[in-house]
Amino acid sequence: MDEQTTAIVNRLKSVEGHVRGVEKMVEDGAYCIDIVNQISAIQSALNKVSGLVLDRHLHTCVTTAIRGDDPDERERVIDEIMGVFTAKSKL
Repeated sequence: MDEQTTAIVNRLKSVEGHVRGVEKMVEDGAYCIDIVNQISAIQSALNKVSGLVLDRHLHTCVTTAIRGDDPDERERVIDEIMGVFTAKSKL
C-alpha cells in the first residue's frame, strides 16, 4: 500500500473504533448529548477521509482523464466531480 492509502485505511480504522465506542455508550445508557457529540466527531472524521479520497481521485483519475484524448471521458469525469460537490452541498 502506498502512503496515502495507508493514511486512509488508518483513519477508517480509527472511525471504526470510534463507532464501536459509541455503540458501547448506547448500550450502557450514556447521556444522549454525549452520544450525539461523539457521532458529530465521527461525521467530522469521515468528512476528512472523504477529502483524502477525493484528493487522491483528483490527482490520479481526473488528471488522467483531463489529459487524455477522449472528450467524452473528460466530460464524464467533470460531471462526476460536479455530482460529488452537488451532493455534498445538500447535506
